[in-house]
Amino acid sequence: MIIAAQSFHPFFLTAGTVRLRASHFAADTPRGICLLLNGQTEFIEKYFEVIDELRGRGYSVVTFDWRGQGGSDRLLPDPRKAHIEDFAAYDQDLDVIMREIVGPLAMGLNCRPIALAHSMGGHILLRRLHDMQDEFAAATLCAPMLGINPRGAPWWVVEKIAAHLNRNAPSTDYVWGMASRDQLHLPFAQQIVTSDRHRYARTQAVLAANPELRLNGPTWGWLGAAMNAIALTRSPGYAEAIRTPSLLLGAGQDRVCDTEAARLFAARMPHTRFVEISGAGHEILMERDVFRTQLWSAFDEFTNKSAPAVSR
Repeated sequence: MIIAAQSFHPFFLTAGTVRLRASHFAADTPRGICLLLNGQTEFIEKYFEVIDELRGRGYSVVTFDWRGQGGSDRLLPDPRKAHIEDFAAYDQDLDVIMREIVGPLAMGLNCRPIALAHSMGGHILLRRLHDMQDEFAAATLCAPMLGINPRGAPWWVVEKIAAHLNRNAPSTDYVWGMASRDQLHLPFAQQIVTSDRHRYARTQAVLAANPELRLNGPTWGWLGAAMNAIALTRSPGYAEAIRTPSLLLGAGQDRVCDTEAARLFAARMPHTRFVEISGAGHEILMERDVFRTQLWSAFDEFTNKSAPAVSR
């Protein structure tokens, strides 16, 4: 039974002019606070199983939907376009969550929070770790977006196309092929993120019941902003400045993000371990148990060492 589904009481916070949908799932006897950050096109309901697994480990969980996706405000007339002009807007989302929810909860427990982040959420978390040192006791990043897998196209070609289409302003046109990719009707055989049919079907059932949660995919403007954000993280000294103890988990069969880029980034961070989960698709947290067991084993070993339970 997924208990988180029964205790899901979303609320809204304001980041600038945008409303963010958020939720807090309390552990019965909390050992700490975990901020859970999802990836592009995702939403809170997709992570109910993960939330319960964190609660079972004693972590109260705070999570939310990034602007432009899930139940947060959409940014374009076509609500199925994932669009952003600058990743600084996502930084603003995270800042509001930290200031208004995570910070006060952590203060009440007299502890620093930990974080578990996936893909785009992992990238945005790394920006926060760089800019706000010592805010988190520990951070775990699953398949973080530190490079994008072009899936057959030379990367320099993708960069040139994005630069051309964004030359006057961030383009709100879909990246080619995304307009017809309706997440609600995407069969298992055509998706590229997991080998777990059951968990994929579970997410599709959530979308069928709540079709307003879905996104087709990114715009060229979003892709251009992502390229700029990735370039920033690759700049000299950036990774080296992040001193929060971190665990980076790479997916051995990632077809969305670049696992080797994550490995190289982790090697530059001073207090970081990189673990590749061979055979796992991009969404390691939504994968088969044979891969998820490895993820949680690494997570438990890491957090028990880096973020011991709060004293009572």
